[in-house]
Amino acid sequence: ILNTVIFLLQPTNAYSKSLLLPNDIRTQFLKITCLLNEGSLTSTLRTLLFFTALMITLPVGLYFSSKAYIFEGTLGMSDRDSYFYAAIVAVVTVHVVLALFVYVAWNEGSRQWREGKQD
Repeated sequence: ILNTVIFLLQPTNAYSKSLLLPNDIRTQFLKITCLLNEGSLTSTLRTLLFFTALMITLPVGLYFSSKAYIFEGTLGMSDRDSYFYAAIVAVVTVHVVLALFVYVAWNEGSRQWREGKQD
């Protein structure tokens, strides 16, 4: 695939040759771009799907489980109070999942940038 892309980007006349990068730099740029596109897309989609599943299941699950088992069962709170505190647990969980997503996405992007820079 890389050879096809390089062939398609070959200059066809003298004017276009002056506008393009030298072959070594262009080849390195295309290699880095192809590597990042193949590996990073899969990695990004996996990360996104994982955190999407966490965002859906974790707050809802913790809301109902903390309401039933912790606030009503263990602490003996009323129905009205347990709704309130369980909602706080769910909101805090959403914020934790979002913070983890930003942290993982930031580190994944900087790792891919460093790998691309070293090649």
